[in-house]
Amino acid sequence: MPVSSSSTAAILRTCLRQQSLHLRPPHLSLRCLATATPEPSVASSRKPPVPQVRRPTSFTDKLNKGPSFADFVSGGAKDEPLSLSESLELAFEGGGKEEYPVTGRVKKREHVRLPDWLKTEIPVSAGYNRIKDDLRGLGLHTVCEEARCPNISTCWGGSSKSTATATIMLMGDTCTRGCRFCSVKTSRRPPPLDPLEPENTAEALRRWGLGYVVLTSVDRDDLPDGGAAHFAKTISLIKQKAPGILLEALTGDFAGDLAMVEQVAKSGLDVYAHNMETVEDLTPFVRDPRATFRQSLAVLAHAKKSKPTLITKTSLMLGLGEAPLQIEATLQELRHIGVDVVTFGQYMRPTKRHMKVVEYVTPEKFDEWGQMARDMGFLYVASGPLVRSSYKAGEAFIENVLRGGREGGDLRIDRESVARLAAGMGGVGKETTIVAGEA
Repeated sequence: MPVSSSSTAAILRTCLRQQSLHLRPPHLSLRCLATATPEPSVASSRKPPVPQVRRPTSFTDKLNKGPSFADFVSGGAKDEPLSLSESLELAFEGGGKEEYPVTGRVKKREHVRLPDWLKTEIPVSAGYNRIKDDLRGLGLHTVCEEARCPNISTCWGGSSKSTATATIMLMGDTCTRGCRFCSVKTSRRPPPLDPLEPENTAEALRRWGLGYVVLTSVDRDDLPDGGAAHFAKTISLIKQKAPGILLEALTGDFAGDLAMVEQVAKSGLDVYAHNMETVEDLTPFVRDPRATFRQSLAVLAHAKKSKPTLITKTSLMLGLGEAPLQIEATLQELRHIGVDVVTFGQYMRPTKRHMKVVEYVTPEKFDEWGQMARDMGFLYVASGPLVRSSYKAGEAFIENVLRGGREGGDLRIDRESVARLAAGMGGVGKETTIVAGEA
């Protein structure tokens, strides 16, 4: 039967609607039906777009919310306090030593409580508050606060200023290096040096009336001499204003410039300290790349060579994944270059941005390392979980050695006098092992 013109038009309209509803390009036509079909509903044929859900990436989200690299370099990021589980978290299951702390992916170890030997008192004594007020009034920085030393309540809590200890930090509170264990602020361009700092520090310490002073500083790689002239000038002025004060200088490595080391060594100080921090194999993972193990050895060796009567001192952190043979080899190298004093202490993670602890070393192990160092002939050893390079017990011992050895003028230290002083100072603290060896 022939199809009427009206029916043909209806069929064409139906084909066109089907093409538009299926969103086909014009050159791809659909087959048209010979009979008209019910017109479909446009609303029912179109489905709402489905939103694409991004796959969860918790690590990326956490990273994006944290401080940027620029914040870290400029010191603008705020260090969040560690939770109990984070502060106790070890880098390896069971404190293993097969790998370095920065390599491999391992399971986290669960912790419940801080070892008893690492607990310290909250600093609330009158002596602590008095020294803190004095330092604020004098505008001085201390490494005790900047590095978050656990002994601050003990060292600052003496009954008088003469029995208290605080390590003064020169050249500001911002370092140009970024070691993975240190909580001091970092920046590639710290503020310029205060030209009045040497004079102000000397005058303040003269009025303070301390018998033993430790001066340290941040690394200043932005300065041509690393700050050596500033350091030496401060020491010289202190000795002029208070000749009776014994001075220990805990310096950086001055980028390996031994002429700068000699300048500080000959400025009038009594003890030259420079910290090795860890064993040679772990140094690249723990310290800033500009601080090398051999460079630090050269600093200590040249300080002794520049002034043979100078006592040289260094410090090692334990709990970073070091092996016993590595510690023994480090001690042998230190004795070979004539280092007189060595201290051992437990590494404690200061913030989330710093490397985790690999092992909590027991007090018994610290005793063993102290005994080994004594057997090697070190003049003095302080070894304990809470010992730091500027711990007050070590300073008290060295002060007695220096004053006793220099009664006749030049420094004269022998095994008998050192052993006698050590025996008389046996009650310096339960967390410290003091041993004396041959000079």
